[in-house]
Amino acid sequence: MTLWHSWRRHWHGRAFREGEFAPLFGPPPADEWVALDFETTSLDPERAEIVAIGAVRIKGNQLLSGAALSLKVQAPISLTGQSVVVHGLRHQDLQQGLPLEAALRQLLAFIGPRELVGYHIAYDLRILNLACQRLWGLHLPQPGIEVSRLYHDHLYRRYPDAVIDLRLTAICQHLDLPPLPAHDALADATSAAIIFLRLTQGGPLTYPKV
Repeated sequence: MTLWHSWRRHWHGRAFREGEFAPLFGPPPADEWVALDFETTSLDPERAEIVAIGAVRIKGNQLLSGAALSLKVQAPISLTGQSVVVHGLRHQDLQQGLPLEAALRQLLAFIGPRELVGYHIAYDLRILNLACQRLWGLHLPQPGIEVSRLYHDHLYRRYPDAVIDLRLTAICQHLDLPPLPAHDALADATSAAIIFLRLTQGGPLTYPKV
């Protein structure tokens, strides 16, 4: 962890040095990460509300599929037919969903001090921080690791003339990763985790097919 990241954790955690949120701001384990994904009602973080949460832990070179979190959240008022088309979660699918506050408490306990990984992780972190800010005045210290950026940088260093397709399906296809259901929070988090492991633990990438 760099000095900047250490200071960032200290700054964001200064009001939470005791209590249930204190572990979020401790030193992150050197070889552990959490891949995260949300399904939401909008692509605009200022308007989006969470309807599903998926997270899975990574330790060393292993995806801990037994240490995964998959939660549905009670249907928010903003859940409309337009957003259902994207994530497929209807009001009746969320009848047994958790209240948002309870779901986020479970998620934060699952994350702890670990760094976060994801596809479009900046969006998910923005959603999470906005919700935590409203509920508890809390802002997570993790900057997030973007797997599409890792993929781009790996390819560009090796093949600077390559046409690089950063869609999640294209990345998975190029890396010969198993297809998982689209727009499913846990499946997307799992895909991001596998991509992260392939790029950080695997060998050189082949030239991408167009």
